[in-house]
Amino acid sequence: FPTRRSSDLVVGNDDPQALPVIEIVPKAEFYDFESKYAPGGSEHICPARLSDKDTARVQEMAVKAHKALGCRGVSRTDIIMDEEGTCWVLETNTVPGMTATSLLPDAARAAGYSFSQLCTKLIELALE
Repeated sequence: FPTRRSSDLVVGNDDPQALPVIEIVPKAEFYDFESKYAPGGSEHICPARLSDKDTARVQEMAVKAHKALGCRGVSRTDIIMDEEGTCWVLETNTVPGMTATSLLPDAARAAGYSFSQLCTKLIELALE
């Protein structure tokens, strides 16, 4: 049974870089629609409470998914880690949200980007 749910956002085209990993802790028993989309439905811990080794592993998986799928600009790869420490990729989203409950602004902020800097970066990547 999965014990940790995390997402890692990757920004870039030819040389993509992982942003800090976000740990998602739902307020409900399951990560359902309300947990994902309702304000306060889940807590986003960024950077995630992972060891340096696990953080690097999750970031590497997200960058590899971004490259393998031919993503450009930004992608978000959702991963769960089971009790044995095995990471499982759930999906890669090529159009992550930019709302108040979205993960991309949270990860960018943790990496030192303001919202306007993030928007500028995404526009620059789109124009490459």
